Amino acid sequence: MGFFDTIFGKKGSNSEEKEGNEKKAWAWEPLMTVEQLEDVVRESHSVPVVIFKHSTRCGISRMAYRNFENDMNANGIEVRFYYLDLLSYREVSNAVASRLGVAHESPQLLLLKDAKVVYHESHGNISTQRLRELLEEA
Repeated sequence: MGFFDTIFGKKGSNSEEKEGNEKKAWAWEPLMTVEQLEDVVRESHSVPVVIFKHSTRCGISRMAYRNFENDMNANGIEVRFYYLDLLSYREVSNAVASRLGVAHESPQLLLLKDAKVVYHESHGNISTQRLRELLEEA
């Protein structure tokens, strides 16, 4: 595997293959409409919600996304994960920024509880360890 494959991931590979076909305990739900965003915000009253905004054309965003997927351990934690392809769903990305009061960045991770953003980070500051700590406090 070459240098760029190491950084950006080999085409066709995924985190499950790297872990000996071990499945992660959580899955992404695509976030595709403004109406769905409102449902997600309401859902955050009963369960913490994570939204990961990702630009599919940006190498930095791809690296942050892969690192998140490889490092995130949500075993034993009730949480919902939503993935937003902001290039395909620009209107939803804009709605996230205006509805939740957080400036748009990409890649960006947001944690919602009780309809409020209680944690958000972008780029290299996205920390699965910090996210897990916050989720365990809930």
